[in-house]
Amino acid sequence: MKKALLLLLLAYSFICEAQQRFPTLSTEASIELITIGPGPELYDAFGHTSVRVKDVPNKIDLVFNYGVFDFDTPNFYLKFARGKLLYKLAAAPYKNFEYSYKAQQRWIKSQELNLNQQEKQDTYEFLLNNLDEANRYYKYDFFYDNCATRPYYAVASSVEGSLALQHTGIDTTLTHRDLIRQYVPWNSWGSLGIDVALGSVIDRVATPEEHLFLPNELMASFKTAQVTSGNSSKALVKNSQTIFEPSFIHSYGVPFYVSPLFILGLIALFIVYKTYKDFKGDNGIGWLDTTLLLFTGVTGVLVAFLWFGTDHIATAWNYNILWAFPFHILAAFAVKKVQPARWIYPYMKLAVILMCLLFAHWAIGVQSYATSLLPLLIAIAVRYIYILRNIKLTRIEA
Repeated sequence: MKKALLLLLLAYSFICEAQQRFPTLSTEASIELITIGPGPELYDAFGHTSVRVKDVPNKIDLVFNYGVFDFDTPNFYLKFARGKLLYKLAAAPYKNFEYSYKAQQRWIKSQELNLNQQEKQDTYEFLLNNLDEANRYYKYDFFYDNCATRPYYAVASSVEGSLALQHTGIDTTLTHRDLIRQYVPWNSWGSLGIDVALGSVIDRVATPEEHLFLPNELMASFKTAQVTSGNSSKALVKNSQTIFEPSFIHSYGVPFYVSPLFILGLIALFIVYKTYKDFKGDNGIGWLDTTLLLFTGVTGVLVAFLWFGTDHIATAWNYNILWAFPFHILAAFAVKKVQPARWIYPYMKLAVILMCLLFAHWAIGVQSYATSLLPLLIAIAVRYIYILRNIKLTRIEA
């Protein structure tokens, strides 16, 4: 009898604890997908997604945000660079969340989800469970595990039946890089940096589901999504509304005279002109050659680090390393000698071959490179041929 009473008390205690941990939503509760438009910074260019749980009778109006990270994390920048920085789920009052994005002049759109009472409760409990200290942290991945994909799985795992995304209007020929370029103008420094840092893995055609890493794409897919259970189906979204429309749209473009194409184009013209003058004047190898090899070598170290030294999936198999080759740093100091070492001639042959491979990769579509980089790459190839010719003449004279 005592054991039975003890078990009864333990069961009651467990139920009370569960009810306190997972409050029961009222019939007036709603679950909303909140989509935020682009912001002023490059990292805001793709928008943001959060989930709102609103229940007036229970005085609940929270937004669950999977895009939070802690600047006070030890070795923050190193962890960020290496892809080891943990993001986390955070919950905050919706009013504060809305005020913040209004202040940034970013549009806010809401989609109230057409969920029954149990589905609302399950979604709420899913989010609260993710909010636990043991569950809230995750390793962020821009393409496959981010602030948009996490809310999608929170909803998909809570609906009764199967969630079918219609993917109407989606261009199924786009790669992950193409999707990024829809949000960042090609002739901008941000786009140039992205194209140099990210490898050929993002030049694979993205499946419709893989479009969902972008908040806009998730919002569009939810608009036409259907939940099927047995012989019945229903629209996932009950109603949509624009909560805030900014007075202007953020732009990430730059004036042409400070754009990558213009600046790098001028540098390329200078390199070609200097090469022509050096050829006509029979000049030797000089500061320009050391500078170019040093620049491409240092860039190559960064490319190699992102490829081999980090957990970032998108920076692997980056064939920018064909022009930004780490060992060019060594060649930078070897070519300027009056009598270069014997290895420098075959090495510069290799550098020219690598440039040829780069253009071949570009032509056949192995990897898409930054268009604004093209004039500089052509000029570098021309200069490498000049260096090779000059070293050959030096060897013949010797």
